[in-house]
Amino acid sequence: MKKTSIIAAAGLAVLISSCSSSTPKADMKNDVDSLSYSIGMAQTQGLKPYLVNRLGVDTTYLDEFVKGLNEGANAGDNKKKTAYYAGIQIGQQISQQMMKGINYEIFGDDSTQTISLQNFMAGFVAGVLEKGGKMTMEQAQETAQVKMKEVKAKSLEKTFGENKKAGEKFMADIAKKAGIKKLANGVYYEVITEGKGEIPADTNRVKVNYEGRLINDTIFDSSYERKSPATFRCNQVIPGWTEALTHMPVGSTWMVYIPQEQAYAEREAGKIKPFSALKFKIELLSIED
Repeated sequence: MKKTSIIAAAGLAVLISSCSSSTPKADMKNDVDSLSYSIGMAQTQGLKPYLVNRLGVDTTYLDEFVKGLNEGANAGDNKKKTAYYAGIQIGQQISQQMMKGINYEIFGDDSTQTISLQNFMAGFVAGVLEKGGKMTMEQAQETAQVKMKEVKAKSLEKTFGENKKAGEKFMADIAKKAGIKKLANGVYYEVITEGKGEIPADTNRVKVNYEGRLINDTIFDSSYERKSPATFRCNQVIPGWTEALTHMPVGSTWMVYIPQEQAYAEREAGKIKPFSALKFKIELLSIED
């Protein structure tokens, strides 16, 4: 029992020593001292949840936070230290936020894939220093946009490749059905009711009723269920819709079959997974303007 107490006391002594070496001691001799202390404490309200939830600080290492806090607060206007601390702060944002966000944007939930931190940092530093870069800022922005789309598409195809194949087979089978008519860009339709009204231009606002289904007949959206027709411009929807609407006379009801590249392509939208071919019952009620 005595041995345990000695060990516990030794541990406590180390803890006290560690904290006292980094924690300033209050010395409140007058009103200004008391005011200073009280303001300092008041400013910490809500700080710990912010450190944990926003900055990812493990509370086990709060003594390290205090050391850094003291060093930063006592740096004054030392420009060298200011630059260094800014680098630390932004570097941590890159590690804890930016890299995670970029990887999720490109690779989704596949944690086995990641962009190269080494090359990211090489480009980042070259951009900060504005020298030694392998491309101009304009080239970097353009390349990032193009390559992100390409790499993301390859990653998604790896995950949703079977979905893409199923959609391609579905569209091929639809093309062989009796009564099917073909529009541009691989969009097909069959007439349920042929209207006799005007055909809208792509800039016209139209009112429609519709029902959207996946190729397995799962309904993912329906104005009929909402009992409320939708109104929008023909060029403000997916390309396959625009193609169909600009060939439909008012009063028509068509079943429209849209290949994935004329629908949401590699994007995911609710129940609609990347590379999904879709089918819609579309009823063109009127042209609004």
